[in-house]
Parts: sequence; C-alpha cells; structure tokens
Amino acid sequence: MSSTTPDSRISLGRRAFLQHGALLLTGISAAPLSRLAAAAEAKQRGAVRIGLVTDLHYADKPPAGSRHYRETLAKLKEAKAQFEKDQPDFVVFHGDLIDSGKSLTQEKKHLETIVKAISAMPFPKNYVLGNHCVDQLTKAEFLQGVGQQESYFSFDRGGYHFVVLDSCFKSDGTPYGRHNFKWTDANVPAPELKWLQADLKQTDLPTIIFAHQPLDLKDTDAHAVKNSSEVRKILEASGNVTAVFQGHSHRNKYSEIGGIHYCTMVAMVEGSGLDNNGYSTLDVYPDGSLVLNGFRKQKDYHWS
Repeated sequence: MSSTTPDSRISLGRRAFLQHGALLLTGISAAPLSRLAAAAEAKQRGAVRIGLVTDLHYADKPPAGSRHYRETLAKLKEAKAQFEKDQPDFVVFHGDLIDSGKSLTQEKKHLETIVKAISAMPFPKNYVLGNHCVDQLTKAEFLQGVGQQESYFSFDRGGYHFVVLDSCFKSDGTPYGRHNFKWTDANVPAPELKWLQADLKQTDLPTIIFAHQPLDLKDTDAHAVKNSSEVRKILEASGNVTAVFQGHSHRNKYSEIGGIHYCTMVAMVEGSGLDNNGYSTLDVYPDGSLVLNGFRKQKDYHWS
C-alpha cells in the first residue's frame, strides 16, 4: 500500500461557506471546490466508499419522547436499499446499536434482532461501542453478538488508515457493562491511548477515526469524552488524521480543531417515519478529499 505525500493531505486554513445547501470547505483555490461539487453531484466513487449509521437504539418497546425504537428496523431497511445502490466497501455502525431492555434476556434479544436485520446487508461491517450497547450486556457479550473480536482496532483500505475507538470506560479505566457506569463518564483509558499513539506512529497514510462519544467538545460537556483534549493531542501530533466521525448526541454538528474535521452525525432513532431517517455514504479520494453524502436528516459535507 503506497504512502501519501504531505501535499495530498488535507490542507489547513480552509474557509467555509454554503453552496446548494451543503457545507463546503476548501483552500483558497476554487478548482478543488468545483471538482468536489461535481463529484458529489455525480456520486463519483472514491478510493474507498463507506456506509455510516449511528444511534439506531433498536428496542422492542414503545416510543419515548422523540425516540421511536421499533421504527429503526424500517429505517435500517431503507438504508440497506440505498447502500445496495451505492455499494460501499464497508459499513460502520457508530454505537448505540440497541437500547436498554427490562432484563438481560430482553437486551440480548434486541441485539439478536438488529444483527439479523443488519446481516442482510452484503457488506463488511465494523461496530463502534456505544454506552447503550453495554447497558446490561458486557463488552464481550456485545462483541460476540455482532461477531467482532475487538472494541478498538485499525485497518488499511484503499490508501487510507482507519481507526475504531472505544470510549466506553469509566474514569478509573473500568469498562462499561452490567449497569456499572454513568453515561456522562466516558473515557479513552491509558492503555488505549498508548495503543492509539503507537498505531498512528506506524502509518504515514491519511487516517480517519470512527468514534461514538464526541471528541471535539470541552471535557466538561455531558456528551464528551472526558479526556477528549488528551485524545485530540495524539490525533493532531500524528499529522495524518484528516477527520473524525462520531455520534452520541443525536444531532448534526461540525467543527474543525487543529486541522481535523469532526463530524457528529444524526441519530437514526430520532423521529417517526422514514422522513426522519438519517444515514450517509462517505467517499474518500486519493488526493485526500472527502465527500459525505447524507440521506434524509443527515447533512452533506464536502471537504478538500
């Protein structure tokens, strides 16, 4: 797998403005902007195409507030149909795949039901752990249920490096599970930080991070990873990280910190009916450009 030169990585000092309702970020030159806009319109395939879904919160229980748990199955079916048209290389589920059950048995049933629905997607899947994934379940039980060995890991594809993080740890390093945590106490523990630093050091490929709890908020924010500033230092020091995709807060949100894009995606569970669905495909291009095509409530983002 060939390395990527610094000139082809994401540039600093971008300016943002709106065009056709989508947020476009580019350097001073207008050429990359027109090329990216055309690529987004034509849905030109990047070196890698990824399906992104977050906060499904599937559960066999009545709606609560704006969350319609049972409707996730129909929304997921729509996402599957779109992904079958767009043919992503893999799909990432960004956490909170299920919601809490009245018992461990019921929660396991929730997981079995949603995994069965997801298995109909003919693409490789990667799962980010969310706090609701391990409410009553342990991490080992959840990972076994989705057929994944690790809760944090990395891999290369199409000239890019991808990292899946796990922030479902208490401040003392204890992993979430069996009602032993508060959702506001999310942390990336010291062993994972050490692994992340070493992992990013060994690659010169442009890197994309997948997370559940946001890494771009103040450490004191209820939805934030409590040591997010420490995580960001590692990401920025690597010089390779271009973007972080995350969920948890259920709302579209974008920020740029230290030259890295942070995209918080809309939750699939929010709102009734397919009009309130939300999912996306991400195309990454050899020159470092990123195009996020959002569907329904998910916003579009085009980055050069």
